[in-house]
Amino acid sequence: MQKPYTSYNPYFLIPFLLWVITGGILVFSFDKGEVFRWVNMAHSSALDVLMFRGTMLGEGMVITLVLLMLLGMRMYRNWWYFTAALLCGILPSIITQIVKHQVNAPRPLKFFSGASWLHTSADWPQLMENSFPSGHTTGAFCMFTFLALLLTPKYRHWGVILFALALLVAYTRMYLAVHFLADVYVGSIIGTGFTLLVVALMNKYSNIFFKKA
Repeated sequence: MQKPYTSYNPYFLIPFLLWVITGGILVFSFDKGEVFRWVNMAHSSALDVLMFRGTMLGEGMVITLVLLMLLGMRMYRNWWYFTAALLCGILPSIITQIVKHQVNAPRPLKFFSGASWLHTSADWPQLMENSFPSGHTTGAFCMFTFLALLLTPKYRHWGVILFALALLVAYTRMYLAVHFLADVYVGSIIGTGFTLLVVALMNKYSNIFFKKA
C-alpha cells in the first residue's frame, strides 16, 4: 500500500498567499476596532443565520468528524493518514491555546464594553477573554489546508473552494463579535503553516509507515 497522494496545491496556496499579503496590510494599516466595525456592522437577518452556521466549520467536533469520514476511503485507511490527520488537527490547536492564555487579550464584547452599535445575538457565543489568536480560524485552516493537499490532480482546482470555506470561518468570527482581524489573521497562518510542516515531515519519513517496494 502506498501513502495517500499529496501536493502543494496552488489552487489553495496562492489564494492563501494573497490573503497573507492583503490581511497583513489591513492589520498594520487600520485600527483593529475600525476593521471589526466594518465586518460586524454589515449585517442582515440572512447573514446572521449563515455566519452562525458557517462558524461551526471551525469547531473541533466538525473537524474530527470530517477527518474520520475520510477513513471510509481505502487509500486513507493507514497509519500515515491517521497520524497526519491527528497531528494537523491537534498540534496547531495546542499552540493556539498556549498563545491565547499567554496573551489573554480581550474580545470585542469586552473591548467595546457593550457599545450601542455592536451587533450581536443571545444565541451567539458571549466570550470576553483569550481573543488572540482565533482557535476556530486555526482549526478551519488546518482542516481545509490538509484536505487541499490531499486532492489529486483531477480535483486540485477544488482547493479554491476549500480556501473560501476557511476564509469564511475567519470572517464569521468577526461577524459574530468574538474576534478581531489580527486574531483570525494569525490563526490562519498558524493553521496553514503547521499543517504544511506536518505533511512535509510525514512525507519525508513516510517509510516509517510503508514498506519500500
